[in-house]
Amino acid sequence: MVPLESPESRGADLWERDERLDALYRRPGFMLRRAHQIAVGIFAEECGAFDLTTTQHGILTALQTFPALDQISLGRLLGLDRSTVGTVVKRLEERGLIRREVSGEDKRRRELHLAPAGEQLLAAAGEAATRASERLLSAFTPLEAQMLLGLLTRLTEVNNAATRVPLRADIR
Repeated sequence: MVPLESPESRGADLWERDERLDALYRRPGFMLRRAHQIAVGIFAEECGAFDLTTTQHGILTALQTFPALDQISLGRLLGLDRSTVGTVVKRLEERGLIRREVSGEDKRRRELHLAPAGEQLLAAAGEAATRASERLLSAFTPLEAQMLLGLLTRLTEVNNAATRVPLRADIR
């Protein structure tokens, strides 16, 4: 058995760990969760000056791409549950980054639009968001990064229906 790390040596060699946990550490779900934590951490480092989370960035980008979405369609487009969309949209609206408008076609429907401040924030944070992606993929050669993204795409497409919030890009 490999000895457990002391607090001083944590992170020195991530893979020198108690082998009793190997089965857990090698589970795809565990590794995907850790990869997500790392991706969010890198994004936070790169985009921290903009007070922007990955979810907020995704919502702003979606609204820039598809103006006049309602919250339900936005959630389907990004694979987010209603509660998350509602909370994040409220925060973005309070910051003046998005605005809600009554639909001209259906007075019961509220459309979401990117406000000028949201456009400016996306433009300002663009390089930082790109750097975050590049940092995350820097562990790989360009071919490996392309392969990883292809495999993750296949994994998420094949298993899309297995989540409680399936991604639905057919919003229009």
